[in-house]
Amino acid sequence: MKTIKNKVQIVGNLGNTPELKIVNDKKLTRLSVAVNERKRYANGEVRTKTYWHYITVWGKLAEQVCEFAKKGTPVMVDGRLKNISYTNRLGRNCIATEIVASEVVINYTQAA
Repeated sequence: MKTIKNKVQIVGNLGNTPELKIVNDKKLTRLSVAVNERKRYANGEVRTKTYWHYITVWGKLAEQVCEFAKKGTPVMVDGRLKNISYTNRLGRNCIATEIVASEVVINYTQAA
């Protein structure tokens, strides 16, 4: 491999209805996307585990997502991973990983 890129793609359902915000004169929306993983055990039992991914969308793309998507809408997100450091309410230093979206595809045919 000549270069290794920071790239991620997920497919899941929106956990919240997007809201447009303005931060430093830039348009922004934050999404939570649920991705389900099903696992079948030897005894035939099937369990589903839900993983939540947090997405940041900027600019015109943020506007479009807010206009066309709502809670439960199936989406595909392309983007890059970004780690964020913050101090929580208890004063502890924390690190969270989010996806900064470069593309969001909304599945209109299955939208709730």
